[in-house]
Formats: sequence, structure tokens, C-alpha cells
Amino acid sequence: MSATKGNSQPVIIAAIATVIAIVLASSFVIINPGQAGVLSVLGKAQDGVLLEGIHLKPPFVSYVDIYDITVQKFEVPAESSTKDLQDLKARFAINFRLAPEQMVEIRRKQGSLSNIVSKIIAPQTQESFKVAAARRTVEQAITQRALLKEDFDEALAIRLEKYGINVLDTSVVDLAFSPEFSRAVEEKQIAEQRAQRAVYVAQEAEQEALAEINRAKGRAESQRLIADTLKAEGGKLVLQKEAIEAWKEGGAQMPRVLVMGDSGGGGIPFLFNLEQGD
Repeated sequence: MSATKGNSQPVIIAAIATVIAIVLASSFVIINPGQAGVLSVLGKAQDGVLLEGIHLKPPFVSYVDIYDITVQKFEVPAESSTKDLQDLKARFAINFRLAPEQMVEIRRKQGSLSNIVSKIIAPQTQESFKVAAARRTVEQAITQRALLKEDFDEALAIRLEKYGINVLDTSVVDLAFSPEFSRAVEEKQIAEQRAQRAVYVAQEAEQEALAEINRAKGRAESQRLIADTLKAEGGKLVLQKEAIEAWKEGGAQMPRVLVMGDSGGGGIPFLFNLEQGD
């Protein structure tokens, strides 16, 4: 009998040790850096956020929801109509983090992180985009993309702040327009290019016309100066000089000529090539 009792003691001690280990394991929770925990006892969230470190909790009847409070990033689609009633689609990349001091309220109202994204961030992104897009036409949304983003950021930050969600940054991943507007933009660009080409051609023609006028004026002035020179004393020498220069430019030798004309110097001399028998 005593031998049986002695054999059962190690088993009892091992069982007690196991129970103690289970109780102890259920009585502590470790919160890592970048995390925050919310303690629930019998299904009811308790006040006070559990930050990084070791925390006691009631064994077996409690549970700790652990949230990542580092920067999170999700891409969220959005659609809206612009001021001129054009369809506008966008996709935003949103960087945010959960406010640690509001984790208990977030746990009670939103639950898990996936619920926060699908039930809070996504619909508020949609509403914020509607606010920003409605302030400008679709063409302004293209040319004033930075201002569109600023309006969106402001509206989204205000809407998410009351849920304990701090927006750190957003970026426009994609901005798309209706096929009709895309065709209209393309046609407008083609028309503008044609108009610019027409202006260029007109300017080129105008410059060419001015150049031709200037050349004509130059020729007229040159002829006038020549005429005045011929009327002046020594005009025959000018003609002879031009004839000599013309022969030189042509590469020919000076012909032997007979000069016949008015001996008084009033007429224009005639040049005859003696070699050819003229």
C-alpha cells in the first residue's frame, strides 16, 4: 500500500506542475515593439492599452487583441464625377497608423485591421475623393493634379482622425478618365497641333514675303545708283570696268576689240571682237 502511494507522488507532482505552468502561461501576455494590445475579460474590452512589455491578465477568461501600430499601407480605389459631370476613377496608396491611445475605442467599434480597412478607410477614401473631384472640371483634375491631391488629403485626414486613424501620406497611383473624354482630349491635341502648324506656315510665308520685298527694294536701289552713275561724268569707265570684271569672272581672256562710238564721249561705245570677224 505504501509502495503504491510512493509511486503516485511523482505523477501528482507532475500534474500540479503542469496545471501551474498552464495557469502562468495564461496569466501573462507579451506585447512586442510596434504593437498595442486590448485586454478583453469575458468578452468585454477593458480600459487601458497594453503597450510593449509583459502584462498580467486573468487566466482562462481573458483574451488580448494585438494590433500593429507601425505604418500601414493599403491601395484603395475610388470613383467620382467632376464639376463638369465627367467620370473620374483613381487609385490611392494610403499610409496610415492606428493611434495607440485610441486602441480600446478602435477595438470596440471597428474590431480587426481588415474591418478597419474595408469598413472605415475604403468608404472614407471614396467620400474624400468625391469632395476633391467635385471642386474642379476633369481638365483641371489633369492640369491641377497636385491641388486635387491636397484637397483629397485634407478631407481624408479629417474624416479618419475621429476613428483613431492617423493619415501620414497618400499618393495617386492611377487616375483614369472615361473613353469619351480620352477621345476628346486626343482630338483637341490634334486640333491644337494643326493650328500651331498653320500659324507657323503663315509666319514663314510672311517672313518670305518680307524678304522678297527687301530683295526687290535692294535691286531697285542698285539700279537707281547705276543709272545715277551713268549719268554722271565718267559713266563709260564704269561700264568698261563691269565688262572687264564679267570677263574675269567667266574665266575667259580679254578679247581684242575695236571701240567705236561718239568721239565726243556722249554715246555708249560698241565693242567688236576682232578675232571673230564681227
